[in-house]
Amino acid sequence: MRWENLTDSGEHSRADAALFGADAVTTRTFDTPEFRGITFHEVRARSIINRVPAVSRMSFQWTVNPYRGCSHACVYCFARKTHSYLDLDTGLGFDSQIVVKTNAPDLLRRQLGSRHWQGEHIAMGTNVDCYQRAEGRYRLMPGIIGALRDHANPFSILTKGTLILRDLDLLTRASEVTDVGISVSVGFTDPELWRTVEPGTPAPERRLEVVRTLSEHGIPCGVLMAPVIPFLSDSPAQLRDAVRAIAASGATSVNPLVLHLRPGAREWFMAWLAREHPYLVRRYERLYADGSYAPKWYQRRITRQVHELAEEYGIGPTRAGMPRRLPEPEPEQPDPSEPTQLSLI
Repeated sequence: MRWENLTDSGEHSRADAALFGADAVTTRTFDTPEFRGITFHEVRARSIINRVPAVSRMSFQWTVNPYRGCSHACVYCFARKTHSYLDLDTGLGFDSQIVVKTNAPDLLRRQLGSRHWQGEHIAMGTNVDCYQRAEGRYRLMPGIIGALRDHANPFSILTKGTLILRDLDLLTRASEVTDVGISVSVGFTDPELWRTVEPGTPAPERRLEVVRTLSEHGIPCGVLMAPVIPFLSDSPAQLRDAVRAIAASGATSVNPLVLHLRPGAREWFMAWLAREHPYLVRRYERLYADGSYAPKWYQRRITRQVHELAEEYGIGPTRAGMPRRLPEPEPEQPDPSEPTQLSLI
């Protein structure tokens, strides 16, 4: 495994630019039902606030990612490619080899207190889910939220995990001193599709219960309707069912995002498609013939349909000024507060 001399771009570099060394890694397994088959690689990151490249289409500039790899095992996950930088498998390895940045809360608190940090918005959950199963054991998010609260630093979280409700009191207190944006990812409500496409996640109805609970406690929560999966979750009836359920949960907004298939994710998803829905393989090859994204006409059609349904059910797209979190992976850049150190990807 390529632990030493790893840079933020996944290339070998000189030793003093390494994100962490092999002597900083502890590998553990736990023989409990929820963690069976999962290996955790505990590391001490050198930096935890990561800059989003200027060329990115993101609406935020900074991210915090306490984990790498994700036991949600979503077959479409765009972040799979990042595991190849450690010579880890982007398929089953991504689902079961989880990197844990054990010093994330303390490191974040130190970086937030740096005279170089300007208190800008920090987005979480934009690569892998910070409330995936590992969080139940490592409990990194309470310390992270506490640090952001104590520094009154605005932040947002995107998650598929119900574990976020464990930190409800912390989120409430943070929202009293800074801007807090929460979004839950629910792309569809079909239970059979969920079981095969997102096998490690809570069921869609449980995620919508999270939206409802947060809203009832005065924390506005939007839904990122992602991904809308062509030919599997995009029929008018399926879109209506999803938006109806999202509206009933009390979501403040709903924004659709059509499936995109970047390298690493594309191969894993297409292998799954060939096993589960072989009749769709040629249709996908045509739809995604020009690259990672579905054609603009298709994306516009889905967006229009979802927004029309949202208006019908009394909710709308994200309004100006609300935090937006579009889940695309981005190469992480050095933190300006630590100019000689690289961010841990």
